Amino acid sequence: MTDIEQLEASILDDIHAASDEATLESVRVATLGKQGSVSALLKTLGAMNPDDRRTRGAAINALKDRVGLSIADRKGILKASALDARLARETVDVSLPVRPGPLAEGRIHPVSQVIDEITAIFADMGFAVAEGPDIETDHYNFTALNFPPDHPAREMHDTFFLKPKEDGSRLLLRTHTSPVQVRTMEKQRPPIRIIAPGRTYRCDSDATHTPMFHQVEGLVIDETTHFGHLKWVLEEFLKAFFEVDEVKTRFRPSFFPFTEPSMEVDVGCRRSGSEIRIGEGDDWLEILGCGMVHPNVIRAAGLDPDVYQGFAFGMGIDRIAMLKYGMPDLRAFFDADARWLKHYGFRPLDLPSLYGGLTG
Repeated sequence: MTDIEQLEASILDDIHAASDEATLESVRVATLGKQGSVSALLKTLGAMNPDDRRTRGAAINALKDRVGLSIADRKGILKASALDARLARETVDVSLPVRPGPLAEGRIHPVSQVIDEITAIFADMGFAVAEGPDIETDHYNFTALNFPPDHPAREMHDTFFLKPKEDGSRLLLRTHTSPVQVRTMEKQRPPIRIIAPGRTYRCDSDATHTPMFHQVEGLVIDETTHFGHLKWVLEEFLKAFFEVDEVKTRFRPSFFPFTEPSMEVDVGCRRSGSEIRIGEGDDWLEILGCGMVHPNVIRAAGLDPDVYQGFAFGMGIDRIAMLKYGMPDLRAFFDADARWLKHYGFRPLDLPSLYGGLTG
């Protein structure tokens, strides 16, 4: 038996013994690779005379072709065997019940649902949705909203400040969505009618407060708007949101730097244990703050307060969601508990509308 025949027999044995594609690839590299045994035979041709080189070269190339075909055949067998094993391993019992799809199992978070409900109500009144950055400047968060430097009202907001810049100024996480009002007045000429829902941040945490929470604020600016319009808008919103025919409201004097006069709004309710029913009974519940936009805020936005006036209001989205849907603890909104979300969440296609019903 010649050396070529001996080498071929050894290689074929290795090919047939390969139990998987990785082992087969190792055999291929060991034989046909640059440093392989067949390649090593080809390197010996340079020292032969022309006749021997021609005969020997043809035999080695024929060996190379036969080895390549054997490897390809074995690879096909191994691949088919691996597929059969995988199919056997991943067998599906078609008699099992079908798993519910995302439309059946998925849930919309109550905060997202309530934002959609609020948007639907105010859109029907002609309000547009405005947005602004979560990271704000001191100017937009405080100064343009009539918070004087060192005013105690700045401390009331428990602000998260970022690291100071080289000039000493600091950015901050907005403590309310009111900066969106100023930014909108700077970019848009009156009449303005917007709501600004979004995330806000304050250093506070208990059953009814979290460091990050959601607010919605509304703003109307034109030449004729007055407090009666504000009262009508808020009462219509409360009736639509809580899905009741009538609500009683009570406006109490308060203080906000960006409105004058400023009011806290209470809504009539009935308390029964831990349950609160809006639109019933003789009790009261504080629900939001509002007022006529302060002339200094209008002036800071580049408008003439002798020509334009308007009103603004704001409320906690998480809080009114708790009131409407009976959720006892605000912190659960952000715990990412799938059980809680399955209980309080909404189905993906339960889109709120004033015609089909806010809650489906």
